[in-house]
Amino acid sequence: MTKSTIWLSYDLGVRGDYEGIYSWLDAHDAKECGDSVAVLTYEHMGSVVDQLKGELKAAFMIDKRTRIYVIYREEATNKNKGAFIFGGRRAAPWTGYSTVGAGTADDEVA
Repeated sequence: MTKSTIWLSYDLGVRGDYEGIYSWLDAHDAKECGDSVAVLTYEHMGSVVDQLKGELKAAFMIDKRTRIYVIYREEATNKNKGAFIFGGRRAAPWTGYSTVGAGTADDEVA
């Protein structure tokens, strides 16, 4: 068995099985890291992502709105990695707020 520190970010939607994921997180002594983010030590054999996905799928109800992102250190390369194990990326709520690249000065024509 290998132990890895992992961070989970979860968005289960309005009707998601929060009781189920909270029970799983509590059983793994997870620590709260802000809204819908937890850190824990996870014991696994083989791929942390594959084992975690299977374990979470068995632990609580996953539906089409479930989004769970895991951040972990890949053992082979010793680099931090992140992956959606359920769901995928959406448009960020901050999209369009930046003024970078929005030219505000007029160019003079000679």
